[in-house]
Amino acid sequence: MNALVTGAAGFVGGHLIAHLEACGDEVIGIDRQDGPDLLDPSALKAFVAEVSPDAIYHLAGWSDVGASWEAPLAAFETNAVGTLNLLQACLAITGSAPRPKVLSISSADVYGRVGLGELPLTEESPMRPVTPYAASKVAADFVGLQAWLGYGLEVVRVRAFNHLGPGQTNRFVAAAIAERIALNELDGSEIIPVGNLTPRRDFTDVRDVVRAYRLLIEHGEPGEAYNVCSGVDLAISDLADRLVASALHPMRLEEDPARQRTVDVPVLRGDAARVHKVTGWEPQITIEQTLADLLDEWRQRVGP
Repeated sequence: MNALVTGAAGFVGGHLIAHLEACGDEVIGIDRQDGPDLLDPSALKAFVAEVSPDAIYHLAGWSDVGASWEAPLAAFETNAVGTLNLLQACLAITGSAPRPKVLSISSADVYGRVGLGELPLTEESPMRPVTPYAASKVAADFVGLQAWLGYGLEVVRVRAFNHLGPGQTNRFVAAAIAERIALNELDGSEIIPVGNLTPRRDFTDVRDVVRAYRLLIEHGEPGEAYNVCSGVDLAISDLADRLVASALHPMRLEEDPARQRTVDVPVLRGDAARVHKVTGWEPQITIEQTLADLLDEWRQRVGP
């Protein structure tokens, strides 16, 4: 399979490309530094026509939920308009070349604030975005649906819940704590500054997530949305405690008001029954293994 991956230089992109290549796919990756800008429709159309991929994994986009409060327009343009431009580039393919099948990656944040009685979240759960980031992902989700219903472009939508693993940036909580532990181990410090640790999230190892993505390109139904998740919610405090327990000397968490988000959704837990039914996928890597690999990788990053 000839695959194009947008957002190739990102956390998920690197894992996805490695997985696709291990499966024997020919992969071309683009990102902000290497490839056409998603907000340049002419350049994007020319590039997609030249590459003529069988499948596109659309990972590129604005991923910083907290920063979207300060730059809502930039988040919306990147996620919604960027997705629209990519899909229009696919539709512009003419001649004998077939149009690619597109996997458009959205986020569980589209479900927004939910009550305990509404869990687990299915693909039919209402979308109630709380953050500008989430609103931009709702728009991108429906741009993909319209491309299928209106134009017949094969778009499969993914609503990915939280994922973790080696290579994740310290803009995300588990990686930020792992980085601080690794630094503290070097200089003997004990304090780990943290934000709100009460939210509960549904975490999956990124290496399991990318397996789901390829399976959905192969077996996912165009126009459908699929949750990719573990089906288990874990308090961020539990995640933090597990990481601290692995530190090489005693450390303690300390609340830092500067790390508080404007709005935090209390709990998210998904139902992965649909993706399992269609592909047979289920997570294989335990949270213990994920956190151990994440911490070891940060030790290597900051080590002498």
